[in-house]
Amino acid sequence: MANPFFTNSAEFGKSKPSYPPVNPYGQQAQPGYGQQNAQPYGATATQGYDPQFASVEQSYYGPDAGPAQTGRLTYDDVIMKTGGVIAVVIGVAVLAWFAVPLEMRMPVMFIGLIGGFVLGLVNAFKRSPSPALIIAYAAFEGAFLGMISGVFETMWPGIVIQAVLATFVTFAVTLALFKSGKVRVTPKFTRFLLIAGASYLVFSLVNLGLMVFGGMDGFGLRSQEVFGIPLGLIIGLFAVGLAAMNLIWDFDSISKGIQNGAPAKMAWTAAFGITITLVWLYLEFLRILAILRGSN
Repeated sequence: MANPFFTNSAEFGKSKPSYPPVNPYGQQAQPGYGQQNAQPYGATATQGYDPQFASVEQSYYGPDAGPAQTGRLTYDDVIMKTGGVIAVVIGVAVLAWFAVPLEMRMPVMFIGLIGGFVLGLVNAFKRSPSPALIIAYAAFEGAFLGMISGVFETMWPGIVIQAVLATFVTFAVTLALFKSGKVRVTPKFTRFLLIAGASYLVFSLVNLGLMVFGGMDGFGLRSQEVFGIPLGLIIGLFAVGLAAMNLIWDFDSISKGIQNGAPAKMAWTAAFGITITLVWLYLEFLRILAILRGSN
């Protein structure tokens, strides 16, 4: 299920030469106007050098400004913004888990679910990122995750920490694979991700409909068995693989955004996109672990 927030942004598209170029004329800086040595105008190599021109000459012949100086996207921007958004999700989740009274947990969970879904769509299709809306999304998502995590933890003690660890281990492994170059985003990779993501989305909607209107208990179709194996386990492992592939897509999109000279504000785009994928990955692990522990 390709991340719409990246695919909707032109800055995270096809790679092109980085911005700014090393030298706008494609060559090393040369001495001024045909002179053999970089001297102040009219001076020779044996004449004294006027210190008042030192700073001007240094600016002219000095190194090009880096991305941070030109307001362009950097990896540091992405790391800081992503860490901040995830911290909001975790902080609100912990607060909701411990502070919300028992009788209010279901209403808060549904408010968080609906609010996160709506703001997720709004943010995903905005042409320019809105930090306030992204933080608001993180807060709603945190409320939802805090409530649903509390429900799962009550039924299967210890399941939340297991899901959290599995999520961040998967994140670390996919990042290492991407950095090593062993996994690349190719046209075939992209086509598979789009088809598999759309198929999984259709299955999830059908399963939700059966649970709400068809009277199916538990995890719906996921609770059924195929050759003695819970279908939810098979689907869950497929979804985890799909989410990991989406992380690879996210990393590749961010890399291209930096190469393309995307504005620094697009770090919020990257942070939001990664957060969506991590939330999805966490929920899949939570469900897989619940199915495994429920079948024992």
